Amino acid sequence: MFVVSLTQFLKLIKSDHSWHREYVIDLGAGDGKVTAHLEPLFDKVFVTEVSGTMRTLLSKKGYNILEVEDWDNGRKYDLIMCLNLIDRCNTPMQLLKRIRQALQPGGLVFLALVLPFSAYVEIGSKTHKPEELLPIIGSSFEEQVDSLVSEVLKPSGFIVESWSRVPYLCEGDLSQSYYWLDDAVFILKADEHSS
Repeated sequence: MFVVSLTQFLKLIKSDHSWHREYVIDLGAGDGKVTAHLEPLFDKVFVTEVSGTMRTLLSKKGYNILEVEDWDNGRKYDLIMCLNLIDRCNTPMQLLKRIRQALQPGGLVFLALVLPFSAYVEIGSKTHKPEELLPIIGSSFEEQVDSLVSEVLKPSGFIVESWSRVPYLCEGDLSQSYYWLDDAVFILKADEHSS
């Protein structure tokens, strides 16, 4: 899986290689390849992952693995990565609320979402449909980005600092070796004027 390079991330946050912070967490880190791109910018890297196989890979890479249920228990992070996860979790609005509460003052959220939007929950739902469906509407990529910002991110207490459309290359299946999708990537800050 590839989302962005270190250089692309620094461009999104409008900074250079001197940017360095203490704590980052990658929620749903998968095999850790995306985490590894940003690891040099932080003193300590935390991850969450539900797949046992991926947790083993992350452990071998030396990452601090936290449980999905309590990753935010008393911890605050300078950057929270939530890449291609809110369309795969059962309660995405609750997750966004937890993310906002777990940010250090001045902290950033690095969010990615494949558009067109299609929710599919692998774990925690017998029907593969989420308990909370994100209210994203629109037929074009741009309309869905606008809907995501106005109907999901702003009500969740976030301000968009920057965003981009990037190709998202992910592992394929039996019929295709990899997939090329459109990812909307965002750098978010907590809106200090919302509760």
